[in-house]
This record gives sequence, structure tokens and C-alpha cells, in this order.
Amino acid sequence: MHFDPKQCVRALTACVLVTIFTIPQNLSAQAAEHVVSSFELQKAALDASRVRQQNLDTLKEFFSSERAQRALKAAHTDPEQVKKAVASLSDAELAQLASRAQKAQADFAAGHLGDRDLIIILVVIAALILIIVAVR
Repeated sequence: MHFDPKQCVRALTACVLVTIFTIPQNLSAQAAEHVVSSFELQKAALDASRVRQQNLDTLKEFFSSERAQRALKAAHTDPEQVKKAVASLSDAELAQLASRAQKAQADFAAGHLGDRDLIIILVVIAALILIIVAVR
């Protein structure tokens, strides 16, 4: 068997070329652009969790008030069912309803709303929650 250096160089060149062409050229560029540190991911998850919990607390407080309990009972709606349904809402739905509840509480405290208005708002919010949960 005869050792041919030209054939060895050709084989080595072929291996190098195959390796170069099989690795995507933009792989290293993509890795640099899309790398997110675990700290940033953890912080984003913690922030989202904190906001969701604040919105849940806002709605639970809203539905736990004495006026809300009376309004829900007057509308023949189970307050416990509404409280349980609140937890299954998406983050966007929860944020929207929590802002409405805060606005209603602020308007009521400022004297812009009467008991009747608060009852209507409360029943509408409760109905929205139950409809959203039922559609899922």
C-alpha cells in the first residue's frame, strides 16, 4: 500500500469543507442577538407574577365589600363562584377588570356614583367574568 500525500490533503480538505458548509453561517450571530440572561427572565416572570397578584387582590377586595356582596346576591349571582372565576382569567382580562374595579371604587368614594350605579357596574363585571370563563 502506497501513501500518497496529495490524496491525504484532498481528504482533509474535503472534511474541512463539509464541516464548514454544514454549520449555519449566522448561528453565532443569532446566538449573540437572542441571548437573554436567566436573571432577566427571572425578573420578568417575577414582575408578571406580582402584577397578576395585585390585580387578583384588587378584584377580590372589590367583590368582598359589603355592597358588592349585596349587589351580587340581588342579581342572584353566587359571590364565591365569581371569586373562583376571577382566578382563571388571563393576565390581560384580569388587568382590564381590575382597572375598572379601581375606577368604580374611586368614583364611589368621591361621590360620583351612587349605590345603584355601583350595583350595575358590579353586576356587569361579574357577568363579564362568568361569560369569559364559560366561553373557555
